[in-house]
Amino acid sequence: MFASQTSSFQDSIDVEERDDFDSEEIAGYSQKIQLNCYYTIYLYQGTSLTLIDSSLPSEAEPELRTYISRRLSKGALLGGMGNIATVELSIPEQAVGCYCCLLEQERSPEQPDSDGNGYVICFMGGSEKGLNLYPFLDKYVQGLHSSLQTPELQNLETEVRPYLSQWYEESVMHIHRVVQLVQSNISFLLHAALSHTHVEVINSDERTKADVSRFIKAASLQGLSQQDTTTASLCKAISEDAQSALIIDCSTSPPTLTKTGNSHTAIQDMNSLKRFVRQAEMSHYALFRCCQFLQGCGNGDVLLQNARAEHSDLPEACSIITVLEEFLREQSQAQA
Repeated sequence: MFASQTSSFQDSIDVEERDDFDSEEIAGYSQKIQLNCYYTIYLYQGTSLTLIDSSLPSEAEPELRTYISRRLSKGALLGGMGNIATVELSIPEQAVGCYCCLLEQERSPEQPDSDGNGYVICFMGGSEKGLNLYPFLDKYVQGLHSSLQTPELQNLETEVRPYLSQWYEESVMHIHRVVQLVQSNISFLLHAALSHTHVEVINSDERTKADVSRFIKAASLQGLSQQDTTTASLCKAISEDAQSALIIDCSTSPPTLTKTGNSHTAIQDMNSLKRFVRQAEMSHYALFRCCQFLQGCGNGDVLLQNARAEHSDLPEACSIITVLEEFLREQSQAQA
């Protein structure tokens, strides 16, 4: 799936999602990525934009400035929040995906009326749809904030320009690098991300560890909604309770992936609890069996939390879960 998404970003076309990539396809994929990427940074004061630096061709930069000015006049750029759209510029790609973000300057006592002043940072490459696949652009721009506090940007050549030049390599290509790293084992890594299994990388450099960490965060789909976030944290708690982990050993090529722990037991316990809850809605004996099961499984409180999240829209099941929670609480107090 992630290999398809990265290809979509490069080709600006819709790509069918697949999970059957073989090693030859992935090897060829590494040679396929050839993408022109651009950046531009403006000083924004009041209503005017002043160019600081850009990798765009000279004829394309004024076109981008006109576009940004129009967006600012409409209030379409909010401080710290990126905006992605398609822009037409005098570059080989003509239409290109453009990420824009306004970094507002902190107000000082000497400049109390400096609202709206700051820097506008733009990243261009691929398609609008492709850029929307990558969740780390806002964070990458925020990483530049401290470097923009230098008077007259004296650090332009030593800090700002190198940082802006690496936006695609650091914010997008980590997905490509992870796909290349694990090759045909990508499905195991995706499964670990979606099941919130702990992933540990050993015998590797720090960049590889950071790449895998960002890949896991993106693939886990965390933060899409409040309910998803709650369920994700509970799934993670079960995974930690089961002491399960996916170990990526980079001492071999490709790396060796090893699953440790007893997550299968945790999954069985969760399925058993859900079955008992359904039965307990119609049988007091089933409720009794459910209490016995929770008392003996060793992770009853975590299982109940996850069950409540999954049954939040079922009032009868929630009532059963409340009874079971009270039972566990009484048991815990009795043993204290």
